[in-house]
Amino acid sequence: MWSREDVARDAARRQGHGLNVAQVAEKVAEAARRERETQQLHAPAETEGGPFAPDPERLAQLWAAKHAEWRRIAALLKASGQQVYDPGQDAQGVAWAQERDARRRGAVDRHAAWMRERREAKGELRAQVWLSADTSRRLRAIAARAGLEPEQVLAQLAENVRTDEDGVVVVAPFTPHRVEGA
Repeated sequence: MWSREDVARDAARRQGHGLNVAQVAEKVAEAARRERETQQLHAPAETEGGPFAPDPERLAQLWAAKHAEWRRIAALLKASGQQVYDPGQDAQGVAWAQERDARRRGAVDRHAAWMRERREAKGELRAQVWLSADTSRRLRAIAARAGLEPEQVLAQLAENVRTDEDGVVVVAPFTPHRVEGA
């Protein structure tokens, strides 16, 4: 969900709060060193660390993004004359953080809606059936006459199925019809 730039910006905002110009310069140097080191890890023999080892290319890209973000913060401090980094005074950083929060809220809202759907659908059944060609043709003809899809006819058929006292499945005669909201 988050790009490496998002991760780098968020980390720099959190870690950079209250750092002075010299400390930010140290962060720039560290990020440059880590970027170089991770770019050298692309050799296949060095990347074998099992299925849970970090992807060296992704790690290199993340450090490149962190390096770029720390350089941006250093340039901001130099241009503004500030001696200490305050994320609240970083207009571009604030805009990125607000955008990230909006995306996070959207993702949380979508997930909550999906969870509600799942809770509401607990009693529902989704089935995939394979019908013979003859049965399929009859079902399509019935659906076409009623102005429905074959799946809608099958759903109405299932709603009309009952069992008698001997356990025999019985379907009372019914006419397929359009259902409001479907």
